[in-house]
Amino acid sequence: MTASTPVAFEDPQYREAVIDLLGVIAYGEISAFERLAEDAKLAPTLEDKVAIVSMATAEFAHVARLNERLTELGADPFEAMAPFREPLDRFHEYTAPDDWYEGLIKAYVGDGLANDFYREIAAYLDPGTRDLILASLEESGHAAFVVDRVRKAIAADHRLGGRLALWGRRLMGEALTQAQRVTADRDALTALLAGGVDRPGLDLAAIGRMFTRITERHAERMAQLGLSS
Repeated sequence: MTASTPVAFEDPQYREAVIDLLGVIAYGEISAFERLAEDAKLAPTLEDKVAIVSMATAEFAHVARLNERLTELGADPFEAMAPFREPLDRFHEYTAPDDWYEGLIKAYVGDGLANDFYREIAAYLDPGTRDLILASLEESGHAAFVVDRVRKAIAADHRLGGRLALWGRRLMGEALTQAQRVTADRDALTALLAGGVDRPGLDLAAIGRMFTRITERHAERMAQLGLSS
């Protein structure tokens, strides 16, 4: 670590929690890149294919800075990502889309849920780490594309809306379960949410409010797509 490293990192448990968080976000970006690249094969037009590939490229572009920060903290980026490979791969296996539109919903709604969760945790971090995470989670400009494609498809086939609404609900349930499981399995992340002498923590009521906010943002995304949540 450098001389400019915040005092918070003198707490080994805090440092471990940040490494865990950067590791899971970095592997999440790699997973999103892989999934979107695969989804591009389902694109009905060349324009759609290029749009999805551009989304994938934007996701992968975030990985380098996350890995740089992990190295600055004295961690091996690949070792930091390793604990999250199996649970995230399992999540994507459980939620593999069956068609182009399910893939779009997952890219917009599923990734949005995960990013909301990480943003909530980032609020309890030192400013430098928080800003890095928020920058890594910035929307890559694909929201308008997804909303346009899904709304047009629903207008052309109203039955599609019911199926995609159910898909969105399933994604939410799986994503929240995954987030809770990852946090519970990593002692440092659990301790981070509990707080410390130099930073606030979350009690059960605050955790409940956090998941309420995530649920509300999910409902807003579904509404933008023209789907019920």
